[in-house]
Order: sequence, then C-alpha cells, then structure tokens
Amino acid sequence: MSVTYLKHGKPADERAEDDANTRAIVESALADIERHGDAAVREMSLKFDKYDRESYRLSDDEIAALIARVSDREMADIRFAQEQVRNFAKAQRDSMLDIEVETLPGVILGHKNIPVQSVGCYVPGGKFPMVASAHMSVATAAVAGVPRIIAATPPFKGEPNPAVIAAMHLGGAHEIYVMGGIQAVGAMAIGTETIEPVHMLVGPGNAFVAEAKRQLFGRVGIDLFAGPTETMVIADETAADAELCATDLLGQAEHGYNSPCVLLTNSERLARDTMAEIERLLAILPTADTARTSWEEYGEVIVCDTYDEMLAVADDIASEHVQVMTDRDDWFLEHMTCYGALFLGPRTNVANGDKVIGTNHTLPTKKAGRYTGGLWVGKFLKTHSYQKVLTDEAATMIGEYGSRLCMLEGFVGHAEQCNIRVRRYGGVNVPYGEGAPHREAAE
Repeated sequence: MSVTYLKHGKPADERAEDDANTRAIVESALADIERHGDAAVREMSLKFDKYDRESYRLSDDEIAALIARVSDREMADIRFAQEQVRNFAKAQRDSMLDIEVETLPGVILGHKNIPVQSVGCYVPGGKFPMVASAHMSVATAAVAGVPRIIAATPPFKGEPNPAVIAAMHLGGAHEIYVMGGIQAVGAMAIGTETIEPVHMLVGPGNAFVAEAKRQLFGRVGIDLFAGPTETMVIADETAADAELCATDLLGQAEHGYNSPCVLLTNSERLARDTMAEIERLLAILPTADTARTSWEEYGEVIVCDTYDEMLAVADDIASEHVQVMTDRDDWFLEHMTCYGALFLGPRTNVANGDKVIGTNHTLPTKKAGRYTGGLWVGKFLKTHSYQKVLTDEAATMIGEYGSRLCMLEGFVGHAEQCNIRVRRYGGVNVPYGEGAPHREAAE
C-alpha cells in the first residue's frame, strides 16, 4: 500500500494535550453550575461572552422585536431552508413505523416510537451566527413531536442575533436563551433556579461544547459528539481541479482555528496544485486568519496509488464531511462505511448541506462516524417495546420455557414469575423453586 503525506497536521500528542486541557476546564465549569446554578451561569457569561442581562431567557416581546429587524428577503430565505429540512425530516419520520405482531398464537409484541419529552438545542454563534443550526436541531425536534424544545445561543457582537432568534422561533422553540458555550449546555442539562433541566442535548459547537456534552452524557442523552468541523475532499483529475478542491477545503476551514481539512487524491499534480491554490485563496479570503490556522495546523494532503487505498484511508479518518469528486462517486457511496455525510459530485457542496439542501448538518466528528450517523428526526424518538399474552395456552407455553430458562441461570425468583402463571393458567403443578417440566415429560 502506497500512501504519501505531502502535508501533515498538528501531531497527535499535541492534539491530545489540547483535549486534556479542555476536559479539565469543562469539568470545573460544570461542577460550578451544579453548585451555584444561575450565579455560575452569570459569572461565565460575563467572563466568556462579556454579556449580562437580568434574565437570559428572551421574552415574547423581545423575540418579536428581534424578528422585526430581519429583512423580508432574509426571512424568506430562512423559511425556504426550514421547509427543506422539515420535508426531509418528515420523510424520515414516516419511515419509522410503530409495529405490533403476533409472534406466536396469543403472544403480541410491539414497539412504539415516542418523542423525547424535553430537548435543549445549542446553536453556536459567538464567531459566526449559525442560523442554519436552528433549523437542524429545533425544527427537526418539532417534526419529531418533542413537547418542550428550548434553545440557547451566545450573543453576537454584544446582543442576540436577530436572524438566529428568528430561525429558533420559526423552528418551534418554546424557550429561547441568550447563553453560550459550557454555561449554555450545562444550564440546560443540569438545570438552575430558573431553567428546568432537559432530557436531551443536541447541536454542534466548539471543543468546549463537545466536551461538555460528553461529560453530561448519561445524565442526559446527547445526539452525538459534534465538535469542531472536519472536511475531506476525495478527488481525482477527471472530476475536479485545484480551484474546486481548494475552495471546498477552505470553505470549512474558516469555521474555527482547529477545523481539520484533508485532501485525499490519487494525483500528486492535483495535490500540489491544490496546495498552491490554497495559498492564493488565503491571500484574498476575508476569513483567512481563521482558515489559515486550521489549514496550517490541521490540514493534510494525502496521495494514494489506487482508489481502494483512498477508500481505506477515508474510512480510517472517518471525516465529518466528505466531498467526493471522482470518476466513480457512486462506488464511494456504495463502499464507504465511516463518515458523517457524503457530498457526491462537483455540483454538490458541503455549504449547501450545511445551510439549505435539507439533510442535517449536525454530524459526527473525531472518528465518531465509525459508530453513529448524524442528527436526524430519529434521534429525538425513543423506540419502546411492549408485550401482551392474551390466552391461557400462550401463558402456559411461554411460562414453561421461561421457567426452565430462569432456572438454567439460577434465578429462582424469576422462575416463580413464570411458574405462578403456569399453575394458574395451565393447571400444571410446578413445585415452588423448581423449573416447569418439559411438556413431553409431563405427558
């Protein structure tokens, strides 16, 4: 196997040190919220966001005033994007059916899909107001039927961002808070004197938000670990050129200072041309300060000999966004197993997926694509099973099997749950503390 790295990112040990520092900061902050509630949230909001107000929850009048500042064109664009997200989420919801089947005569098994009863949606916005994240979390939760949806977003330039608040409100949020980072997800999950805790946290965020969700998991449910954005471009010379590859890499690198971006190709010429094109674009990109840091510290360029090698490397990296521009895009769709979302063909791009096309942009990072997909309507639903035994014959037959299997494991009390029904509904005399006889032996 021939895999050549023309460019490496920050070494793994340095990334691990960054992660350890983040863990310690988050652990301390969450403990502070646990002890001091609203006071801790206020202190962190002042420290990290330079922001304070009497109540961090927006009133109905404040929400209306903020929405009034959004132009008609912007509101129409927000509504269009939310319609696409809702349409796809509804189609996904329709694919999830409640079932009830008679597996044996008189034995009914089934399951119901029940919405999570309260969800906290985090919408990033300290550096860039992430309007689209409100569609992805709030609107999708609404399609799932979640009865209490609360949303939090940090202030942008010292105040709530009108477009983000509009998207939250239109999406179906019942409570909207102006809070960012650890204090937002911590307050929603742990609860304070003024905020009732939720059952589940969703939404992307920076490394501190992702780590806070990780530490809170178990106390509440989470959608997935959605930390700093990652992007990979898989390209060959038949479908892509350096300008397209460089644009798609930098389009995600501008998210933050630690956003991995990887070019994976079988053409060294395309690889080197893309690296040169990235330098050209960084000279004119308004967000170059952020994008350059991500590219220099987290960017990688990998050249493989074969498509099979490209596939193996891509599945190992398990990037959040994977843009595929090759002569065999559907081959990658068929064979790739570890990723957040695929964007197939040069006409497709990650930005459309992020903002408007209708798929959800909250996706797994840090290799989590090996075991989970992204946020979708099903994440807000819990599949609960139930059982009914309707006849004496079924109660006796299942009870006999159950009795013997419980005794096989040494669970006498379990066996008696079965035995009492064998005695009552089948008229079979099973001595207390023994397993039911085999029907053939009894006969």
